[in-house]
Amino acid sequence: QEEKNIEESGIPYTFLRSGAFMQNFINFFGQTIKNQNAIYHPAGDGKVGFVDVRDIAAVATKILLAKNNGNKSNQEHEYKKYGITGNEALSYSQAAEILSNSLGRRISYVNITEEDARKAMKKMGMEDWLIDALMELYSVIRFGYSSQTTPVVEQITGRRPISLEQFVRDYANFFN
Repeated sequence: QEEKNIEESGIPYTFLRSGAFMQNFINFFGQTIKNQNAIYHPAGDGKVGFVDVRDIAAVATKILLAKNNGNKSNQEHEYKKYGITGNEALSYSQAAEILSNSLGRRISYVNITEEDARKAMKKMGMEDWLIDALMELYSVIRFGYSSQTTPVVEQITGRRPISLEQFVRDYANFFN
């Protein structure tokens, strides 16, 4: 609804859309990776085009600097919507393998049930509306609707997106 309101306002816009952030491996799974060598998630074998938030910032910076420099080429970004992903879609099992290889110890992906996920989130104090929204997101992943990737990072920044391997190397201290 927010995008629609902006579109209807007539003001120039550029929407940057992204989904699963690599940083969530720290924010949401960091403690279990560190303490239990495991990722617990109800995503099945669904794949995700994980993106490093540094890539999102790089795309935004390129677009904003072009505008601030009065570069007419910035008009190519006006009234556009960009889906920003990493370079490849990975399952959580594949992500656990990358973490294992990069950290030098075995990290497992445990595909928990939706019921167990709901119980754990409730125990953490999450409200029902948030739990329901997250369960919807997890089913989107499980059914393969998050597996698409885009070339946006490379098209706009001129470099390939940060890989999950590079992300883990850069933030290894958060997992040890």
